[in-house]
Amino acid sequence: MKRRAFLAGSAVTATSLSLFNQVRAETSPSDKITVAAVGVHGRGFSVLEAFAARSDVTIKYVCDIDRNVLEKRTHEISKKTGRRPRMISDFRTALDDPAVDAITLGTPTHWHAIPTIMACQAGKDVYVEKPDAHNAIEGQMMVAASRKYKRVVQLGTQSRSGPYFQQMIDYIREGHLGQALFAKAWESDKQRSLGHPPDSAPPSGVDYDTWLGPAPKRSFNPMRFHGNWRWFFDYGAGDLGNDGVHRLDYARWAFEAALEAHGDPPLGTLQAVSAHGGKCYFDDIQEWPDNLLITYDYGAGRVMTYEMRIWTPYPLEGEKEGGVVYGDQGYIIIGNRRWRAYTRGGELVKELKGDYSGNTHPHVADFIHCMRNRNKPRADLETVGHPSSLMCHLGNAAWRAGRTIRFDPQTYTCIGDQEADQYLRRRTYRKPWTLPSLAQI
Repeated sequence: MKRRAFLAGSAVTATSLSLFNQVRAETSPSDKITVAAVGVHGRGFSVLEAFAARSDVTIKYVCDIDRNVLEKRTHEISKKTGRRPRMISDFRTALDDPAVDAITLGTPTHWHAIPTIMACQAGKDVYVEKPDAHNAIEGQMMVAASRKYKRVVQLGTQSRSGPYFQQMIDYIREGHLGQALFAKAWESDKQRSLGHPPDSAPPSGVDYDTWLGPAPKRSFNPMRFHGNWRWFFDYGAGDLGNDGVHRLDYARWAFEAALEAHGDPPLGTLQAVSAHGGKCYFDDIQEWPDNLLITYDYGAGRVMTYEMRIWTPYPLEGEKEGGVVYGDQGYIIIGNRRWRAYTRGGELVKELKGDYSGNTHPHVADFIHCMRNRNKPRADLETVGHPSSLMCHLGNAAWRAGRTIRFDPQTYTCIGDQEADQYLRRRTYRKPWTLPSLAQI
C-alpha cells in the first residue's frame, strides 16, 4: 500500500447509509488497502461489509473457525463486490502475507489480544471490536505492541466517529454545562435468559479447539458459543464489556469535554473503583452480573457511575442505553440515536438525532484515513479505546473481588491487594496461545 494523501471522495460518510448502492470513486490498484477480516459471524460481518463497500479496499481473506459461517459470509461478500476473497481458518495465514495491510477482528473478546499483538508485530494495522481485550493486562500488552511497532489500532467504539456525537462534543465545549463534577452511564435494556442447556458435541464444521484458543479446555455448549460467549468469565467481559463500554466511552468523552470547556484539569487516573450487585434475576448459566452499580472515583470530587439493569424493560432518562453529564449550569443526556441538552432549570434547549447504525461507516473511513497519514484514529487504542475498556475491566475486577480496588497504572496492579490482582489477568493460557510479556513484545 502506498502511503498517499487520503482521497476524500472515497470516504463513506454518515449520509451514505447504503453499503453497496453508493457512488464508488475510481481508485488505482496501487492505492487500494488490502484487508483480512477475522471473525465474521455477527458484528464482525457488519464491519466486513463496511470495509468491502469502499472502493479503496480489497478484501483478500475472510477468516473464521466455523466453516458454515465462513462459506456463507464469503459468498455474500463475493456477490456484493464481484471479487471472491480467499477463505482461511487460521488468521496467521493473513499475517504471513506481505500484501495484507490490515486485519479486522470481530472475534470473541478472548481472541482480541493475541491476534492484535501478532498483527502489530507483522506490520499490520488493526481494527478491533470492543472491548479491547479479555482483561486489563491483555489491553496493556496490546497498547505496548501498537506503540512499539507504530501501528494504527482503532477500537470499534464507533460513536467516536458519529457526526451527531461530534456535534454534541462541540456543543459541550462551548461551555453550556458550566462546572461538571459528575457523569453516569447505564444499560437498562432487558436481556433474555440463556436457560440451562446441556453440553453437546460441537456443530459440524466448527474448529472448537481453536475457538477456545487460550481459554481453558471445556466441553462445547451452544450457549457458550456464537453471540452468547460474552456472558462467561473465560471468554467475555459481561454486558459491562459488551454494551457498557460504548456508554462509558461517550459519557467519559463528554465529561472530559465539559472539564476542558470550564478550564479544569482532565479526569486523569482513576483513584478507586467499587462495584455492587450480582447475578440476581436470570436463572440460567450466565456468570456475569445482571444487576450492577459501579462507582469510578477520579479524585478532586469528580465521580462517574455505571448502572447495569439488564432485567428491566424500561428506560432511564428516556434512554435504554445512555449517559449523562451534569454541570452547575446545565446537563446533557446522551442516547444512541439522540442527545438532549438542558438548562439548570430543566428546560430543553437543544436536541439532535442521528442514525447509530450509520456510525460504522465514518469510523472505518477514519481508520483508513489514519492508515494513510499515520495519525491516531478517533478511537485510538492507546488514548481512547484502552482507557474506556479499562473502566470495564476494573469494574469487573472490583465486583469479583467484592471490595473497592485502587489501581496503579504504572504496575497494572491493585494497590495492596494481590488477591484482587487475579481479576486483572488470565491466570494461565492454553498452549500454544500464550500472551507475551512486555519484554517479549
